[in-house]
Amino acid sequence: MNWLVKEEPSNYNFETFRKDGKTVWAGVRNPVAQKHLRAMTAGDRVFYYHTGDEKQIVGTARVVGTPYRDPSDGRFHVVELECDAPLPAPVTLKAVKADPRFADFALARVPRLSVMPVTDAQWKALEAMARA
Repeated sequence: MNWLVKEEPSNYNFETFRKDGKTVWAGVRNPVAQKHLRAMTAGDRVFYYHTGDEKQIVGTARVVGTPYRDPSDGRFHVVELECDAPLPAPVTLKAVKADPRFADFALARVPRLSVMPVTDAQWKALEAMARA
């Protein structure tokens, strides 16, 4: 399965993630985003998206391990992500919204959702856009 996770770069940007190598993806509170996070499995691919002023997909990661209850509160789940690589070029939200292949992609339709699935076709298209 493939996913996209969003983060405000002023809070935790992709370069910091690269330096850390791994992180626990926590702080997800939206019920739909929590459902997606709980569906993640080890080896799943993840796009890393900068929110805020940037609004662009900037890199990739992988899920390591199984989602588990957040030890700090026990109500929500967290998952560990391992940094993979930056994209050759960022893919902007504007470019995604302008491309009809993404008409049903949650990134274009549900702007506040912080964890979302990405189909294989969408993944390939986004990778191609990053290389263009």
